[in-house]
Amino acid sequence: QDQLQQKIICPGPVTCLTASPNGLYILAGVAESIYLWEVSNGNLLAILNRHYQDLTCLCFTDDSSHFLSGAKDCLALVWNLYNVLQAEPSQIPDPRHVWSRHSLPITDLCCGFGGPLARAATASLDQTAKLWEISSGELLLSVLFDVGIMAVTLDLSEYHMFCGGMDGSIFQVDLCAWPVQRDRTFQTERENGKVFKGHRNQVTCLSVSTDGSLLLSGSHDETVRLWDIQSKQCLKTMNHKGPVTNAFIVLAPANMFNPDGKPSVPLPKFSRHLHGTESSDEPGTEGVTLRLGLHQQEPGQSYLEKAERMYSQMYSTREKNLVGDQEHLTIQVSELEEEVSNLRKINKDLFDFSTRIITKPAK
Repeated sequence: QDQLQQKIICPGPVTCLTASPNGLYILAGVAESIYLWEVSNGNLLAILNRHYQDLTCLCFTDDSSHFLSGAKDCLALVWNLYNVLQAEPSQIPDPRHVWSRHSLPITDLCCGFGGPLARAATASLDQTAKLWEISSGELLLSVLFDVGIMAVTLDLSEYHMFCGGMDGSIFQVDLCAWPVQRDRTFQTERENGKVFKGHRNQVTCLSVSTDGSLLLSGSHDETVRLWDIQSKQCLKTMNHKGPVTNAFIVLAPANMFNPDGKPSVPLPKFSRHLHGTESSDEPGTEGVTLRLGLHQQEPGQSYLEKAERMYSQMYSTREKNLVGDQEHLTIQVSELEEEVSNLRKINKDLFDFSTRIITKPAK
């Protein structure tokens, strides 16, 4: 069993979690709030409270410029990450889009490629999966199914959308089918060749391989299945000891099979208080805050000025070490030795006084 490297205590039970593709930020859903952390130092940068019920899913765009959130309040929100980072701690930034076309809780989100120009898919218990355009916020497609949809994903070419149902079925929706219809009904009996059958309970997660040939699915029936998309045949079944909550296909990192491969940079503890409002009992949290576009509003030093000042201090310290100010060093040592001598004398006097008081015979 692998040793636990670190345990990070969060402000509450985490219902959903995701990391930005560039590795700089972590998003977590705690009750109806979205928490945004910076990975490098563990600072809590923002707490977003725009949902009315518990969060269910979070995802980033591929360029990490936007992220999407879905909750039990039937809303899916699109956030601009840089607006969130530059907002003052006292105010909650507005989401870029509020999608309110679902009538029951959102269960899953998926974002395609293209950054802010990408398309996103949402799944809901209202038996629909919807496709949206992030740039305009428009609804592109709504597909109605026979069962509630628990998971949704797109292949890399975005030719197909895969939807996992509560009954264990997985539906393949052709996004390039003709004629183009904004509202479509998926009729299972007529499109039987586009259904993956094998799971005995609700499908919780879906993932497509990079070449678009394989589909991975996890379910509450305690199995993970690997499917051939073309033939709809199950290639492999992996059994687990409980309901599967998440599974996805990733490219293997270079050091995956190296037994000595460990993270070179330790992960800091994530703060439970907003950055800038922490209590002073946490040493070493001081840093340089860079806010893009706000340099004219703040009278303090800019980032470049602070960096230049720090460099000059380091350079002057280095020069002193190279030249060697022996006289100044000798004076400092003499003062410290005298202070240590005085402290020892005070300590001895206190000890003698305490001894006389304690050993003094009672009258």
